[in-house]
Amino acid sequence: MSMRRRQPMGVELVKRGIVTENDIENALEYQKDHPSKKIGDILYILNASEPNKLIEAIGDIIGTKGILLTHSKIKIKITDYISLDVAKKNKVVPFEVSAGKIKVCFADTANNRNMDTVRLLFLNRGLVMETYVTFESDIDRILQSLEGTATTTLENEGGNDTITGLVDSIIKTGIKRRASDIHIEPMQDMVRVRYRIDGELFTAAKISKEKQHQIIGRLKAISNMHQEKQEAQDGRILLYDDYNIRVSSQPNVYGEKFVLRLLKKNEDIRNIFELGFPSTEEELKKSINKKNSITIIAAPTGEGKTTTLYSIIDYLNSPEINITTIEDPVEIRISGLNQIEIDSKSSFSGALRTVLRQDPDIILVGEIRDRETGEIAIQAGQTGHYVLSTIHTIDAVEVITRLRKMGLSDYDIASTLATSISERLVRKLCPECKRERDFSEEEKEIITNIGKKYGVEFDLSGKTYDAIGCKHCNNTGYYDRTGIFEILDLTDELKEMIMSGKSSLEIRQEALKHNYKPLLIDGINKVIKGKTTLEELNKKLLIY
Repeated sequence: MSMRRRQPMGVELVKRGIVTENDIENALEYQKDHPSKKIGDILYILNASEPNKLIEAIGDIIGTKGILLTHSKIKIKITDYISLDVAKKNKVVPFEVSAGKIKVCFADTANNRNMDTVRLLFLNRGLVMETYVTFESDIDRILQSLEGTATTTLENEGGNDTITGLVDSIIKTGIKRRASDIHIEPMQDMVRVRYRIDGELFTAAKISKEKQHQIIGRLKAISNMHQEKQEAQDGRILLYDDYNIRVSSQPNVYGEKFVLRLLKKNEDIRNIFELGFPSTEEELKKSINKKNSITIIAAPTGEGKTTTLYSIIDYLNSPEINITTIEDPVEIRISGLNQIEIDSKSSFSGALRTVLRQDPDIILVGEIRDRETGEIAIQAGQTGHYVLSTIHTIDAVEVITRLRKMGLSDYDIASTLATSISERLVRKLCPECKRERDFSEEEKEIITNIGKKYGVEFDLSGKTYDAIGCKHCNNTGYYDRTGIFEILDLTDELKEMIMSGKSSLEIRQEALKHNYKPLLIDGINKVIKGKTTLEELNKKLLIY
């Protein structure tokens, strides 16, 4: 079989009499304008041969069963076995289940990464994958039909016969579906609407290109933007009682893209332990609110740093303490706090200098972005204050490296930094549809090996769960998110290592000898507790 696959697909199809040389020439010409498309798919688009014969021949050439996938051949509810998001990403459609086997169509069986991802997904559900190949356009058509309900619902909600009604429907649907962000994106031949729900982007609607300018005009009008400017702008929408909606526009090659951030007014601050914080309350008290010190929360963008900061501040808030925050912007207002919002004319460092003259006990600095802000934050910590802030880096140990790169001295870091916390957000299993099962042998091996690496023994005698998908979770299998955390409390030994200039690797190795446990450990514990899946954890931390 490997010898046959060395021959170009077009040559093989001509040899078999499926297509002519002229068909191949036409396909190659078409491919110049569509370089991402494979020859077989192009021949199908050009109707160069009878479709069944064509796909069967393609399958025989590559060593996989070829099938012309139609709705009539699909004997299962696709989203009962795979989320729409995963299916679209991997160009795959399962279509039949029988006797512990699941028949699965791929658009590209040469993509081993996609194949392995889907194979593991089904193995975790006790199903052996039987692979088929079909045309990419048929895969796309079937998957688009699954998201057609969302598109139709959006387009046909009451009042959508006007642009005002359409834009209102886009926003209200996003609110209803718990979206954190709405993306309204002009494309070549349509306007795409996508919602970010639990950290993942989903296509909600594809709107006629003819409505593009009217939609843009309406968005600019209600967000108080300049109508004529074809440049990046920021605005706010205040038309929805419970929401303060931040709007950002950015021109692209097809028009102006808008992103709407949905911020709920007067949103209740979630308890730190509701966020998934792994420590006990006694341990938390030891890690935070230390005078003459700084606590820094580290994570990439969009991974919950600000929410965790708010939760800690809310936990510490009392009438006897003067707490001042410096934020860009103030996203949640908390009673009893002095909250300062910086703008384009001010800076964290400038505001922080002023705050130090306001007799604060605790200072929250939204983000340490540069050396100047870092130095003033350290000065605040060294003069009897407790400082909370965030920083963009990958884990709790790398906070030290990041501060060093900003130009802060090892002495200042060691003398002031008390605790660094790193986190990620993972999607929680939907309580309405999650399906219980035993851990597979492969999962046990993955988790056991992680435990051996970090000296942790995991109990795998219980059950785990599959993300199935239902109406409650928009067929994703997940609903809401939880945090996974790692906490680095700087001991005297670690402080000495910092002052002596030891590398982050050396510091990490020493920390592991004490109570430091990396993100992965908390993540595995949450898998074992049935809060999330190994697949979801892998998306964040690439563990296999």
